[in-house]
Amino acid sequence: MGMLILFEHASGYAIFKVSGADGVSQMVQESVPDFSQFSQLVTLLAFQPFKTAANALDNINNISEGIMHEDLRGFLEANVSGKKKSKIIIGVEDSRLAAVVQEQLGMSCQSTGVVLELLRGIRLHFHKFVSGLSISAAAKAQLGLGHSYSRAKVKFNVNRVDNMIIQSISLMDQLDKDINTFSMRIREWYSYHFPELAKIVTDNYTYARVAKFVKSRKDLTEDMLEELEEILMDDSKAHAIMEASRMSMGMDISPIDLINIQQFATRVIALSEYRAQLSEYLVSKMTQVAPNLTALIGEHVGARLISHAGSLTNLAKYPASTVQILGAEKALFRALKTRGNTPKYGLIFHSSYIGRAGAKNKGRISRYLANKCSIASRIDCFSEHPTTLFGEKLKEQVEERLKFYETGETPRKNVLVMEEALTELKKLQDAVTPSSGKKKKKKKVKVEEED
Repeated sequence: MGMLILFEHASGYAIFKVSGADGVSQMVQESVPDFSQFSQLVTLLAFQPFKTAANALDNINNISEGIMHEDLRGFLEANVSGKKKSKIIIGVEDSRLAAVVQEQLGMSCQSTGVVLELLRGIRLHFHKFVSGLSISAAAKAQLGLGHSYSRAKVKFNVNRVDNMIIQSISLMDQLDKDINTFSMRIREWYSYHFPELAKIVTDNYTYARVAKFVKSRKDLTEDMLEELEEILMDDSKAHAIMEASRMSMGMDISPIDLINIQQFATRVIALSEYRAQLSEYLVSKMTQVAPNLTALIGEHVGARLISHAGSLTNLAKYPASTVQILGAEKALFRALKTRGNTPKYGLIFHSSYIGRAGAKNKGRISRYLANKCSIASRIDCFSEHPTTLFGEKLKEQVEERLKFYETGETPRKNVLVMEEALTELKKLQDAVTPSSGKKKKKKKVKVEEED
């Protein structure tokens, strides 16, 4: 029985004929390093180069998914179908592609054993088998196709911008820690000079702005009161600071120290303002990528769920039970190890729904909320037209469930709520495309006239 080897290269498809296929397994490992010996075992039967770089990318995408491209089908039919199929085995590297070739073309395929060793030798000496193909040209083709394939994979991801959400929420968490640390530092630093200010102004951002504005408490005059009121947005606090500056127990401080405090306060203010801008950016990204999840549970909790899962696609694949304890893995494994109580919630604990539920209902509402988050993430991941309609309906269901725990009023079933959402979505789509609605109306009038 003869054997042919199908080899997919960045430059095109090739079919090699194996001489003496019955005893080749004993010789192949010894002959692979030496081309003169290996060429006696394997000879090039046919080669079909790709037409363009886009054509090569299209073929490699199909191969990676285990799909037979039309180019590959035509190549195999032209070079193999004329021979006796029953007496030929085709060696294919990918087992999924081998199964597809065998199913669609009726050719016997093999993807294990000696086939892999033969493909290793062909890959090593391929540029020597094809005339006009140098080793540098083959390397360039592989590099170019590799870059195109990687870019296409990233671009093909329907939720490609969810990486921006992951980076944004991680940066926001880091900024929160840094701003808190720096704010405590500036409070301690400036309190040597004006300790009473820390009790009057509790907000970190406002404290940094006041410290930058006041500088030396001895220079604070009545003329500066109006600007101080604009910073604080509170007349009583501004007057309290004015009074405290006159009776302060703080120590005197040198001008160079005040300059350093002022510069540090400027950095803290800039970080706080950037954090606010980043929050707005995160809200806009979440509204685009996961509108239903955002409408249901909020931007920050939804972004943390996506970040912890790795992507929106991974989150959509998780069952509701996994979403419920996402972020509490350490507590879960500790409970399993000690045979204690498993955690009831993870990241979704930060949702307002958990806090509004009673102590005995927190576990129940977290399970219900995780279920709705799973549905919302799947709709966001696989829907073609993003909308917040389903997320708002799911939010109504959670509200009804909370009300049910308190009053016992029976909530609506999920089937009914989804039917309502689909009906409203259809109305919105009809409103967006009024021309189709007009055509339907004319058709209806015509039918009535015929009746």
